[in-house]
Amino acid sequence: MALPRLNIYRHDRGTRALITLAGEIDRATAPQVRTALDRCLHDGITTIDVDLSTVGRCDTSGLRVFLDASRHATESHTSLRLHHPSPQTARLLADTGSDRVLL
Repeated sequence: MALPRLNIYRHDRGTRALITLAGEIDRATAPQVRTALDRCLHDGITTIDVDLSTVGRCDTSGLRVFLDASRHATESHTSLRLHHPSPQTARLLADTGSDRVLL
């Protein structure tokens, strides 16, 4: 039996949610991240903090999910921020200019 490539943990405190991701975010796992972030918005969370400290790699599929979620969050007056990206993910964010929106 194969181990999951991405684990998602959610901890709520009032209207604030901490989403901790562990593993890799790519085309196969990005839909899981999208679902978790969409659920936060649906549940009335107003501050979403995403901890990436245990994400080894995030590709453009993951970046698209974060950018889409950020746009939806802004539309609903919600804050979404990424924290502790790996050097690879930080480089992806900086190279695309997404760091200004997501960090």
